[in-house]
Amino acid sequence: MGYRVVVVGATGNVGREMLTILAEREFPIDEIAAVASSRSTGSEIEFGETGKMLKCKNIEHFDFTGWDIALFAAGSGPTAEYAPKAAAAGCVVIDNSSLYRMDPDVPLIVPEVNPDAIDGYTAKNIIANPNCSTAQMVVALKPLHDAAKIKRVVVATYQSVSGAGKAGMDELFEQSRAIFVGDQVEPRKFTKQIAFNVIPHIDVFLDDGSTKEEWKMVAETKKILDPKIKVHATCVRVPVFVGHSESLNIEFEEELSAKKAQNILREAPGVMLVDKREDGGYVTPVECVGDYATFISRVREDPTTDNGLALWCVSDNLRKGAALNAVQIAELLGRRHLKKG
Repeated sequence: MGYRVVVVGATGNVGREMLTILAEREFPIDEIAAVASSRSTGSEIEFGETGKMLKCKNIEHFDFTGWDIALFAAGSGPTAEYAPKAAAAGCVVIDNSSLYRMDPDVPLIVPEVNPDAIDGYTAKNIIANPNCSTAQMVVALKPLHDAAKIKRVVVATYQSVSGAGKAGMDELFEQSRAIFVGDQVEPRKFTKQIAFNVIPHIDVFLDDGSTKEEWKMVAETKKILDPKIKVHATCVRVPVFVGHSESLNIEFEEELSAKKAQNILREAPGVMLVDKREDGGYVTPVECVGDYATFISRVREDPTTDNGLALWCVSDNLRKGAALNAVQIAELLGRRHLKKG
């Protein structure tokens, strides 16, 4: 016996990926609904590679009564309006937007990191999915924190344009083509040219000079992993279609050698260690696309600080950074709370 599942925002990049992953992982489903805005009502979308086509329903008229789980990939605006309605109807919401992440009554979950926190979902019947860059980072940090207690993390991200949605991907493609044929490039989605460039600016600027994306990484890491960990982030948009990369510098309370860290990461859930000290012995965004794992490479000791390590972390941001983590939350929810059959 399976669940009745709704995917809200089913026509977007993340919504489509949710449908794909639900099918790939053979999530136990009795009935599935694709829901989107009125613009997409009636359009058809494939349920993964099952061959089954789903006709999109209008979110404005959708009744969540009797549905078990709603995966929201609709952005903060529609989520603010419809997630509480779904939750009130008894449907557990797993939300991919930033709206509920810092709500103390809403658990913020990465199943490999803080699965027990999901038990708090009953306060609002809502579970939050973290920011894409945070999700892959805490998967890498968790086993190391358990081994030697992390004091401080300095992270620089190299985030793909798919993190900005279809418009971001379209802009990179169109600008790249325009440059090759000598046409003028006009930024629309991004603040500056993204093709053949990098932009140290994601989301809005805050009063202290950081961006909201950087603040998210700090605040969410503290909520998910440990409030005592100090985090400093610089988030950069790069001309890559899919796959976020991160350069992490980690300071521990206790000594942790690179070799021991490699051994720990090799066995850690959700992690794939690819760390050969040779040409090509590491993972880049192109190679992580479509994979479930968070890839770790370039693990080495930092001699400039006591108990310091550096590493390289790569993951498919549409998967572990969004859709996969949401489906994993649904799986965890099913095992712990919504058991059927």
